[in-house]
Amino acid sequence: MRKLSIVMIILMLGLLSSCSSFKAKRVDAAEGDEKAMEITDQWVFGDTERSIRDIVKKMENHRQFRRFVKKLGRAPTVFVGEVQNDTAEAYFPIDDMNDEFLNELSASGDFLLVDAESRENLLKELTYQHDGMVNPNTAKQIGMQVGADLMIFGRVHMRPHRRKGKTMKQYSVNIRMTDIKRGVEVLRVRTKIQKYSSQ
Repeated sequence: MRKLSIVMIILMLGLLSSCSSFKAKRVDAAEGDEKAMEITDQWVFGDTERSIRDIVKKMENHRQFRRFVKKLGRAPTVFVGEVQNDTAEAYFPIDDMNDEFLNELSASGDFLLVDAESRENLLKELTYQHDGMVNPNTAKQIGMQVGADLMIFGRVHMRPHRRKGKTMKQYSVNIRMTDIKRGVEVLRVRTKIQKYSSQ
């Protein structure tokens, strides 16, 4: 019985010492990005922030796009299609990238965004308002939604190069903007991120 108690105490001490080796702390985005690189060569949120900032900056400086906006005479209305994940990485955070892209476009104040995600729900609400259930004086008129001037498409590609335990991943984020009325491309920009790892 005494041997069993000693074994139990040793096991408990071992369990406690293994639990006490775990440490966690809050870090800022830059430090978190560096720490992530110590444990993975996968795409991390800092990569999303950097690539989207670079894309939006290139959009703002694109000469053909600036000429389009000048000719339009107002902030263009933009429908943003989803940026597609064309990498071989099933867990690539494409939803984060789409959200960050929309956030940056909205924050720039240079665009009116058509809310594609809510369009179906808006249509249901408009239909409900005109089914006789809502006071006609407060019902919103059908056919007053704003049409988009431009549509944005995007893709993310990744090409890995491996040799002797070393890997270089080349990510490419590609965005293009098309004039819906004329069907011509107004803008095409790209940013690249490379990640190196070795084992």
